[in-house]
Amino acid sequence: QVQLVESGGGLVQPGGSLRLSCAASGSIRSINAMGWYRQAPGKQRELVATITSGVRTIYSGSVKGRFTISRDNAKNTVSLQMNSLKPEDTAVYYCNADVETVVAGHSMYWGQGTQVTVSS
Repeated sequence: QVQLVESGGGLVQPGGSLRLSCAASGSIRSINAMGWYRQAPGKQRELVATITSGVRTIYSGSVKGRFTISRDNAKNTVSLQMNSLKPEDTAVYYCNADVETVVAGHSMYWGQGTQVTVSS
């Protein structure tokens, strides 16, 4: 079994910054892409950013230039540095990882989500 645990959410004023982190643990053989998604109230979950094991990155247009995704392959962690936050960035942010386990092959795993609220 694999667990993804997020941390770092909270309340921040517009223009502020937050850093989210996610740590994967369990019977992990390897991790391919890791990423962050978000879901605002009444909206579908959407991609924020992803990063491959080779550190190629993809960002949604709404966050490009403001958010930076990074990972530490040795520690099985992924982070999201969020700068110049806007009220429309308010959402629950979910960590996601494509994990190969010792017994079950490749599967997608999700964290429990962490709330980010941007408000004055």
